[in-house]
Amino acid sequence: MIRSMTAFGSARAESEQGSVTVEFRSVNSRFLDVNFRLPEDLRMAEGLIREQLGQAVKRGKVEIRVNYNRAPASASATLDEHYLSIVAGQLQAARRIVPDVPAPRLSELLSGAGSRDDNAFDPEIWLGMCSEATTHALDELQAAREREGRRLADMMLDCARDVGLIVEQVAQELPGLLAEHQEKIATKLRDALMAASPDGFAQISGTELSARIAQEASLFSLRIDVAEELSRLRSHIAELEHLLRTGQAGGKDKKNSGSAGKRLDFLFQEMNREANTLGSKASALSVTRAAIDLKLLIEQMREQAQNIE
Repeated sequence: MIRSMTAFGSARAESEQGSVTVEFRSVNSRFLDVNFRLPEDLRMAEGLIREQLGQAVKRGKVEIRVNYNRAPASASATLDEHYLSIVAGQLQAARRIVPDVPAPRLSELLSGAGSRDDNAFDPEIWLGMCSEATTHALDELQAAREREGRRLADMMLDCARDVGLIVEQVAQELPGLLAEHQEKIATKLRDALMAASPDGFAQISGTELSARIAQEASLFSLRIDVAEELSRLRSHIAELEHLLRTGQAGGKDKKNSGSAGKRLDFLFQEMNREANTLGSKASALSVTRAAIDLKLLIEQMREQAQNIE
């Protein structure tokens, strides 16, 4: 599956003890880089969230924010009388030395160790809420990554079609360009021989002259022949379209899973190399322009691939 590394996902889980909100924000990165923003009370959930994230995301810089709200103290909360007696005794002892020590508030007594409250902080319940919120937030994140991935794949497929059109145009022009340059080489050789030795030229047989001209023209044609480069570009385009279309169709090839971005980057390096060679061998202005257009399209695709996981 082709997925973008840029996306956002969030979810909320609730229980009698309160609510937890988990947010994921991801951008492109060469490796998986995770940054947590957790309240101290939920620091225990970091390992659990990290494990769930690692199963879903392979590359990208991911920022995780977790917030929580505890439910108000229950009206059914009660106070232990023995605990109250101890607090009263300690208060009297303190007032004998510091007379103006204030009595504790009811809310402070209810949150103290001597209260019995069904809404007391239970780590297991909060861990469960964190897991639930993380699962739903990751589902939303993955859906957004896949939508953006399909958009990027469509853009690259459009560029790949343009690359294919340029390659076929150069391939159609190549035989004519080779013939034209062979004729130019033959003409230059004849002119050079005539200028160097008109009498010697008359002594050379037509067969020998033709063979010599054909040899020189053939050697030059080899230097400007780009048929091999065009063939490799066709092969790279076919591989690119296969990778993008298979990814869009939801392919589950374990061998290629999670490596689409790296495979695309390597493929574009190879395509750029062929385009450079095409430009260096250019024997006509049209081929030079084609090489420049190819490099621009390849660079556009490469920029889009930087966001692919």
